[in-house]
Amino acid sequence: MADHPEPRITLHPQSLRVRILVGETVIADTDNALELREKGYPPRLYLPRVDVAMAKLTVSNTVTHCPFKGDSTYYSLPDLPDIAWSYDQPIEEMQAIAGRLAFDTDKVTLEVE
Repeated sequence: MADHPEPRITLHPQSLRVRILVGETVIADTDNALELREKGYPPRLYLPRVDVAMAKLTVSNTVTHCPFKGDSTYYSLPDLPDIAWSYDQPIEEMQAIAGRLAFDTDKVTLEVE
């Protein structure tokens, strides 16, 4: 029997309600989150753009590259830089996260019900 190493990244649909708040302002509210688990990193919830208050966010100058996901775009609030990121054109294996946003849980409040 051949050994099959665990994949570096796994995706897990979530049916629980997820809310992202900054102070008392709701930035996102969804029951369609996708949990991304990547070895060496905490799990991250990726939320559909349609469930995020995109009008409150602006694109920042920060960009990063992950060899396992692709190039990311970061988003900010006026007084809170780089609170979220998105892989708008991820690598082929990560198409499920395309256009979804993940939030920096050190900068926002994450509520899961």
